[in-house]
Amino acid sequence: MNIVSLLSERRVIPDLSAGTRDEVLDEMVGHLVAAGDLAEPSHGAVVEALAAREERVSTGIGHGVAIPHCYSDSLNDPVALFGRSRSGIDFNACDNAVVHFVILLVVPENQPNSHLQTLAVIARLFSQHAVREKMTEASTASDLLRSLEQCELELD
Repeated sequence: MNIVSLLSERRVIPDLSAGTRDEVLDEMVGHLVAAGDLAEPSHGAVVEALAAREERVSTGIGHGVAIPHCYSDSLNDPVALFGRSRSGIDFNACDNAVVHFVILLVVPENQPNSHLQTLAVIARLFSQHAVREKMTEASTASDLLRSLEQCELELD
């Protein structure tokens, strides 16, 4: 499963407005709800699950990237959302750097391992400086998605 197959323009936020990790998680889950990709009643439970995951161990993987993820029993298929913060967010990342790129994954409870390969692809992709640079330079959701797709194709 590649990341671009889980995204669309409506699942890209070019400029996250939140300033803290918890606010970003709430903003991103709220965006999925507003886009109709996640049921409203599951908003709180998903945010709580994401925050609990972050408390156990940060999903800030370094290089300005975080991949918050959790399970939800309200989904039939995995849902992803890409967000970019120009100012950066403290995610307590392993390299202590602020996070500029947040790739959120919510996976159905009954598919516990379906996201592991996707997490690995995201980590490998965003470990490359050229990818992060392209994602920084893109201006719109459509540009970000197109750049991400191109980078993913080059990775294969």
